[in-house]
Amino acid sequence: MNDNNLPGRRLIEQRPEDKPQIFRTLRNIDLNLLTIFEAVYVHKGIVNAAKILNLTPSAISQSIQKLRAIFPDPLFIRKGQGVTPTAYATHLHEYISQGLESILGALDLTGSYDKQRTITIGTPPSIGALVMPTIYQAIKSLYPQLLLRNIPVSDAECQLSQFQTDLVIDTHIYSSRAIHHHVLFADTVELVCRQDHPSLSAPLTEEKLKAVDHTLLMLEGQNFSLVRQRIQDLFPERQINFSSYNIFTIASLIASSDLLGMMPTRFYTLFSRCWPLKRIPYAPLSDERIDFSLHYNKLSLRDPVLENVIDVIRDAFRTGDVAA
Repeated sequence: MNDNNLPGRRLIEQRPEDKPQIFRTLRNIDLNLLTIFEAVYVHKGIVNAAKILNLTPSAISQSIQKLRAIFPDPLFIRKGQGVTPTAYATHLHEYISQGLESILGALDLTGSYDKQRTITIGTPPSIGALVMPTIYQAIKSLYPQLLLRNIPVSDAECQLSQFQTDLVIDTHIYSSRAIHHHVLFADTVELVCRQDHPSLSAPLTEEKLKAVDHTLLMLEGQNFSLVRQRIQDLFPERQINFSSYNIFTIASLIASSDLLGMMPTRFYTLFSRCWPLKRIPYAPLSDERIDFSLHYNKLSLRDPVLENVIDVIRDAFRTGDVAA
């Protein structure tokens, strides 16, 4: 490999210790002057720039004088009724125009979808595995320039209120008035065992349920807690032999033992592709539902891009099947 260019690359790398110097330099420059510089450059005159920026020609001239004090060049030379840029000004324009375009692109004040932008969605890992494929396909089919970032949920209310994430999807219900939510889907609950489990040979009764060992899924969320309490009321004497917050662990263990477990239907459908799982028909569970909801800060609706992303996600779960 040719390393001849490596020293040159090292020379232009920004070191962390250089950052304070950058800030000190920028502090001494009025960045509004760069906007005025661009206006004069593009419109080739002080009067024209003044009209565009709604300033007086005198204010524009004073700003150009300030720029001349910063840069070692006159920047613009008077020519007829206008001005012509110097070679140094043309050099500056290449960098300043790119910088201003990058800033406007990042701000995306018009809500334009032709600019790249990252949408951050917080989910628990298991729910992310369930919903993110549907969300990815729906958003990419309509807005291919948008990038998606999936992060864990630690404190959803804090993450949303402080705009550390754009959206959260989970089974919680939040009391904060600043957070809005939409139910994406309500899932049923399945009683699950491994293939060839003895319980599959005959209809399951309450007595048989008491005789076998069970797993307990300790997912957080008001919806799960309410369902868990109702199930406890239905089966107060069931024997919990293994408990875990991780539904992947629960599914794996059920598939390799005689334990029974309960999980949302869509999780069962997803996991049955990975492990030899079977559902056990059991009527008392047929009315149980768990809501999976999309949460966002209500101020996010001021952002046209995010507002439309929310609509796309809701539409995807109205018409699609997350387990498909």
